[in-house]
Amino acid sequence: KKIHQIKDELKKHIYEFIRGFKIDLLVPENVLAIPLNIPLGVAITEVIAETRIPTIAHHHDFFWERKRFLTNAAWDYLNMAFPPHLPSIQHVVINSSQDNQLSLRTGISANIIPNVMDFENPPSFDDYSSDIRESLGLEADELLILQPTRVVKRKGVEHSIELVSRLGLKAKLIISYASGDEGYEYEKRVREYSSIMNVDTLFISDIIKPYRGKTSDGRKVYSPQDVYHHADLVTYPSNFEGFGNAFLEAIYFRRPIVVNDYSVYAIDIKPKGFKTIELDDYVDSKAVKLTKKVLETPVLAKEMVEHNYELGKKYYSYSVLRQKLKALLSNCFGV
Repeated sequence: KKIHQIKDELKKHIYEFIRGFKIDLLVPENVLAIPLNIPLGVAITEVIAETRIPTIAHHHDFFWERKRFLTNAAWDYLNMAFPPHLPSIQHVVINSSQDNQLSLRTGISANIIPNVMDFENPPSFDDYSSDIRESLGLEADELLILQPTRVVKRKGVEHSIELVSRLGLKAKLIISYASGDEGYEYEKRVREYSSIMNVDTLFISDIIKPYRGKTSDGRKVYSPQDVYHHADLVTYPSNFEGFGNAFLEAIYFRRPIVVNDYSVYAIDIKPKGFKTIELDDYVDSKAVKLTKKVLETPVLAKEMVEHNYELGKKYYSYSVLRQKLKALLSNCFGV
């Protein structure tokens, strides 16, 4: 009953928004995929069903991909709205595995549009972040190894800690995002493991924000781009990702990357020919040796990152997105 009360109130506001702003197309962003807000998902589903408004539903996390959603008492709602099977909806997923699973589970056919970045316009840098290494307490000869992820279990932060420990080089491991919505027990585990492995791991989410500025106590706030600019290496040892934004970011900012062979990477990304330092769910001597070689051989690192940037431009640029969006909009409006 409570779900329906909230859903009805949300529907009222959605209808007001559509009428007030003369909306011709809806683009629900993951809200019809992951059931973090069941009343909202049901409300949007009912509005689409009642109005037949053209809709492009963008999905990047389905409930069946997250263990915490598999035991529940809301299967009717999940089957109805996460995602809904309606004729006016075109479904977009970010990898081929999701396309296969969506079809098998629901009979829905989807379009695959991977995550993209503006590879036609390389990133620019200024002097704002020139003091970031000093702010983080890095010495002049110390490596900045960046893990640009949240501190959650599936991000495999322990692998990065082990890698840094086994490198035997003077380095700090920098983790740029917080734990998020999955609790803080894993972060506690990561801090303990860092101590055990004698790795200087810094958690800097308090000074890394989408926009530059100052903290409440006057400290300088940097953007993610600022940290990438000063990173010597990016680690991305996730065991599961819907796609891999941090992978694309490392390619875009021309940084060598250590990546775990997670399923989407193995199926959709790796075959395109990117040059990376790969892990196969654990840190082996080969990965340690190659990482050390890349860090100590600037010419090799440059060759890797330039090669990867060109592949990113070919497969994951805005031009790729524009082409795919044209087809979707043509299906909606016949233009």
